[in-house]
Amino acid sequence: MKYLAEFIQSGLLELYALEGTSPEETAEVERMLATHPIIRQELNAIYESMEAYARAHAITPKATIKPLVMATINYMERLKQGEKVVEPPVLQSNSRASEYAAWLHRPDMILPADAEGIYAKIICSTPEATTAIVWMTDIADNEVHHTEYERFLILEGTCEITIDEVVHYLKPGDYFNVPLHARHMVQVTSDIPCKVILQRLAA
Repeated sequence: MKYLAEFIQSGLLELYALEGTSPEETAEVERMLATHPIIRQELNAIYESMEAYARAHAITPKATIKPLVMATINYMERLKQGEKVVEPPVLQSNSRASEYAAWLHRPDMILPADAEGIYAKIICSTPEATTAIVWMTDIADNEVHHTEYERFLILEGTCEITIDEVVHYLKPGDYFNVPLHARHMVQVTSDIPCKVILQRLAA
């Protein structure tokens, strides 16, 4: 029993739980797990403690994170399948939807029937700029950008963009540039999804 107590106190089980053991240490731990139920119980207790810690310190990601990650995965798959990188125009105050017709009329650049919240399809992504078609049905969380400019061109629907408590009302055809370091939130105000060209440019 003294040997088992020393083994438990050695820290090897915690290291094993974190997948930080060497091949030799892993073999030793797994041999002990197979022959000593108390070691298995101790390891299970370590896993439970790790899970409890993770839950207690978990941070709910912003609603924009998952849609943009999924859109990036989709874009990378399209490139692997041979899609050519074509950089769209930079959004400016005089930009028009017709400038993005090559992407807007593509059959794969549509909103799925089961989409909720925020859905995005990337048009192009480079170190200098990422441009996407985005559909929103509710609220996009408060954000602050310190290293990139965020620009919108409203295509369908309406929304409000609140910048430091000042509300800007946007309709189809409107352009909006979010200033650097400004806290902002988007609220959809139409019955239909608000469809926009979203562009983020390196500052």
